[in-house]
Amino acid sequence: MPSVNRHTQRSERTRAQLVATARELFTAGGYSEVSTEEVVRTAGVTRGALYHQFAGKQELFRAVLEQVEDELTQRVAATVIETGATDPFAALHAGIAATLDASLDPEVVRFTNLAPAVLGWEAWRELGERYGLGLVRASLQAAMDAGTLARIPVDPLAQILLAALEEAMLYVARAHEPVRARAEAGDALGRLVDGLRADA
Repeated sequence: MPSVNRHTQRSERTRAQLVATARELFTAGGYSEVSTEEVVRTAGVTRGALYHQFAGKQELFRAVLEQVEDELTQRVAATVIETGATDPFAALHAGIAATLDASLDPEVVRFTNLAPAVLGWEAWRELGERYGLGLVRASLQAAMDAGTLARIPVDPLAQILLAALEEAMLYVARAHEPVRARAEAGDALGRLVDGLRADA
């Protein structure tokens, strides 16, 4: 049993090292410019170790993107908590603002730009739903329960708002003037959400 545990721990360390290394390399050089040979050399592992953990470079990229998405979701949630917003509608706006602020982060910009092309649209959307949909849905439901948001079916609304957020992040990430684009996207999304108020 101890040897099995040691093997598992070693495997987990190798996987974590590969993901961390690939994250740095993809952030700095993009996707097509980074080879699996460069990843294993920089990580200090064998090529066999990489293919034991991942089917190939695309699967490794997906693992990196999942880590980035998970951290982004946690960052947005923490930012909303830090605002101290007690009104669920204000918290919803704070979450949107935090998400758009993250789209100015160079690493987030890199992966936002790369993800649709590397993984394909469907796989990229699926990841976004896995990490962001629950947070968006909970925010909308809380605002509805508080009576500040019109009570309509929450599931399609959450999907639509998440898609709008993802498109806004792409808009900012690809803009020549990202700060200006972030302000424009924030204004557009803010007006969109304000139109859903129960008293609108």
